[in-house]
Amino acid sequence: MTATDGDGEDVARAPWIPGPRRAADDHADLTARPPAEPESAVEAPPEPEAAPEAAPEDPVEEEPDVPVLTHNVLKSLLGAWALSACSGGESRAVEDHLTVCAPCADEALRLRDAVALLHEDRDLDLDPLLRSRVLENCLGRRPARIPVPDWAAPYDAETARLDALLRDIGEAEWHAPVRLKWYEEDRPVRRKATVAAVIGHLMAVDGMVSAALGLEDPLGKGVPELSPTERTEAFWAKLGHPPHRALRGPWRSQSHTLVRTVSFAGRGVGDLTVPYKGFALPLRDSLLERAFECWRHADDIAHAVAYPYDPPSGPHLHGMIDLAARLLPVALANRRRAGRASPARHLIAAGRPGRSLHLEIEGAGGGHWYIALDSPAAVGSADRTVAQVAMDGVEFCQLVAGHISPQEAAAGQDGDREAIRDVLGAAASLSRL
Repeated sequence: MTATDGDGEDVARAPWIPGPRRAADDHADLTARPPAEPESAVEAPPEPEAAPEAAPEDPVEEEPDVPVLTHNVLKSLLGAWALSACSGGESRAVEDHLTVCAPCADEALRLRDAVALLHEDRDLDLDPLLRSRVLENCLGRRPARIPVPDWAAPYDAETARLDALLRDIGEAEWHAPVRLKWYEEDRPVRRKATVAAVIGHLMAVDGMVSAALGLEDPLGKGVPELSPTERTEAFWAKLGHPPHRALRGPWRSQSHTLVRTVSFAGRGVGDLTVPYKGFALPLRDSLLERAFECWRHADDIAHAVAYPYDPPSGPHLHGMIDLAARLLPVALANRRRAGRASPARHLIAAGRPGRSLHLEIEGAGGGHWYIALDSPAAVGSADRTVAQVAMDGVEFCQLVAGHISPQEAAAGQDGDREAIRDVLGAAASLSRL
């Protein structure tokens, strides 16, 4: 835009970008004399008055000669200008050019921001949310051709988070002691391992899913059906040496292969059965269970190496809690057959509502579940609720993982005390190595 004739306004121009600030020493007047020493207390004899001299005039700074340079030359000087390496005339030429050339002005600002990162007092750590923002932006612009199934997304996310933790730790920390805890027959079980041994455990148990999909089993071919604990012991024995950081590559490759295989397999693959010796889960629930185990053991590792580690995202945590809630009626029935829970009070036909416990999970991933108390084939019902338990989501997962006992769980409880004790005990019995 131009001003109207006669009103004296200048032509509108882009804001002037000042050059990089110089160090404080660059502005010091090195030619100035030091201040005069204070006069002695003894007065000197008076001197004859001299004719007054004219005061020296202040030196006038000469304007640097501004060379006339082409656009390409000025553009090539932007890096030197950002580093304060240009002469006075070149700096003035660049700064004058930036007021009329928007692309060069944008590039100059980016270069100055980059130079600011060279200062030693700046924090060079990247924003921890940067990766998720970049991926979200990329997928928003170009969605994946073969998306990961919703039920496999928690496993994909938790293995990626654990891999990021492993990438950050040093060689010595792979041998840091990790304390594993779970419950067996209402008794707490403790075992010492190392970070590398925990990765071997995850790899061995994930091999059950690999075998169900026809993929390579880390234990080899022809392995009989084993429980997760037995598979772990067999894998550790097969190594022939203490586990070390070399397991990270095979474990990560295995998790990538699992996610890629179920993504390309189609919809029906989620109903494939994965045997656990004594019980079985459909593949969709098995990968959710593996995501839960990956998170809990990653948290064990994080505590061992003093690494900050957050719970899963709300939707993924909700899926893990939902799986545990769906397994509770069967776990309660198993404990009842073993004499560790009170007997059923009513005979309930399959599919009919029966006595229920209202499980209220608070926080991220929370919700409401009604746990059938008298038969795993019965349907939980709000109308037939006899007790209620309220817990935080992460605390409930710690109970399911066997990291806290039913007595330690800080649960809000109301109603039938026997039903509450049975359900909390069943939740702890879901834990294992």
